[in-house]
Amino acid sequence: MDVTETNFQTAVLDRSHTVPVVVDFWAEWCGPCRQLGPVLERGAAARAGKLDLVKVDVDANPRLAQTFRIQGIPAVKAFRDGQVVSEFVGVQPPAAVEQFLDSLLPSEADGLVEKGDEESLRRAHELEPTRADAAVALARILMQRGEADEARTVLARVPGSFAADGLLARIALEAAAGNGAPPPVPDLPEAFAALDAGDHERALDLLLTALPNADGARDDVRRVVVGVLDELGVEHPLARSSRRRLASALY
Repeated sequence: MDVTETNFQTAVLDRSHTVPVVVDFWAEWCGPCRQLGPVLERGAAARAGKLDLVKVDVDANPRLAQTFRIQGIPAVKAFRDGQVVSEFVGVQPPAAVEQFLDSLLPSEADGLVEKGDEESLRRAHELEPTRADAAVALARILMQRGEADEARTVLARVPGSFAADGLLARIALEAAAGNGAPPPVPDLPEAFAALDAGDHERALDLLLTALPNADGARDDVRRVVVGVLDELGVEHPLARSSRRRLASALY
């Protein structure tokens, strides 16, 4: 499929929110482009329905070539969710092209995480132990059953995840209030109940209100808040307002 400046938005950027779109930037006079093109076409045909392949003639569409900084052709860029996620320049061996295309497809773990049941999440965690979305979802199921130790083990394998770190902090706070002891922060049980019910606004309000007086639990409460904000996402309105409150409570 040939794409131009007129339909690039629809055929590539919009479409890439549904399936990966591979764009072959080429020109009629380019011998290496004619070598690579059939290899890409065979690879895309073998993965029909899983990704799209389109071609952009850089001579006929100079603004697209400029926008995506095409300095040599053939240039191949893969788009997902409107962004370039992988690329290469020049003719590549067929095996390298196959590997490139396969890297764009959902992995087995992706499909298992999407299913979301405990068996699927356990399998995804086995396949990719450091994968945060699988570990966090599985840990939540375990926590709901009261299996905090196993949840802690699952989460401890995930480096650099604010969501996982937030759940670990929650486990620590709940453990501190175990055996009939009062919670380290009075409103924590209500805040956690709101979180479990999906009422993030109520939960964050309680946690942020309690934070300045949390004493020895201050850092754990902060980690819980940061984990919730991470799951909401940077652009979520509640996350934006809560980040300002968090900064005020801490500083």
